[in-house]
Amino acid sequence: MKEEKQQLQQHLHLHHHHQRKVIAAKKLTRPAGYILLLLLSYALGYLSAPSSSSVQSPATGTASIPTAGAGAEESDLGHFRVARSCAASIPSTLVRQTILDRVFNGTSPFDSFPPPHVAHLLRPKRIRGWGSTGPVFENLIRRVKPRTIIEVGTFLGASAIHMAEVASRLGLKTQILCVDDFRGWPGFRDRFKDIAMINGDIMLLYQFMQNIIHVNASDSVLPVPFSTASTLDKLCELGVSGDLIEVDAGHDFNSAWSDINRAYRILRPGGVLFGHDYFTSADNKGVRRAVNLFARLNNLRVQLDGQHWVLDSP
Repeated sequence: MKEEKQQLQQHLHLHHHHQRKVIAAKKLTRPAGYILLLLLSYALGYLSAPSSSSVQSPATGTASIPTAGAGAEESDLGHFRVARSCAASIPSTLVRQTILDRVFNGTSPFDSFPPPHVAHLLRPKRIRGWGSTGPVFENLIRRVKPRTIIEVGTFLGASAIHMAEVASRLGLKTQILCVDDFRGWPGFRDRFKDIAMINGDIMLLYQFMQNIIHVNASDSVLPVPFSTASTLDKLCELGVSGDLIEVDAGHDFNSAWSDINRAYRILRPGGVLFGHDYFTSADNKGVRRAVNLFARLNNLRVQLDGQHWVLDSP
């Protein structure tokens, strides 16, 4: 009887000892399993990632942003790359008709202008701009003798009208394309209450066109009333190039950077890209930052003419 009791105690002792081992093994197995799963995931991720030799380089013709020694501002520009390749440039004599055919279905927007529903809302002349008659315009027109001028950011057409008058006085047959969505900006009518609005449609384009007609420049000035990015891309696709391109639309860095890059693609060799507001309260946070960075990345030299910046195409 005593022996049986000892055997029973030994059996219970061995059973409890085995259970403690199982419990200990389970405690060890859980973190070990997590670690093993983590290591396995890392290994699979590493093996599936492309090697440096298999990563495709940017397509030929895209803006290349240097990384070695580059500051934060260069490394943030990947989202703004645009293809450089455009269609072959068409002759300047075909520019106006190409825009009429591809944008206005073969008719001039000045035909039968103004439409009856806005005629009573327009002033005979409402020309307003900022720095629109500075010496830079005549300086560059005299030097470049442009057959095609592309203005990015037009508003009421003050600088376009001035350039048309300068070109005419110099005996040049110059076509000016005015790229602008003619929508103004939020709060626009707080400053320009005399520009009417109908059902949310601001009469800015119509007043611009009325200004062009008032100075008898409708044969040399043509609006392209869409966003700057989409229009510049379309001009690139159509092979429309400019001898002289003014960029004076959005003044924040992102807008200026986008417009400058897209405008430079359609600048003819030997042409000039220029713009306003190089000296503003924003300083290196807006136009000046975009211009300086673009010049540095493309080995160009920024020249100044009053409030205007100037970049010569090689």
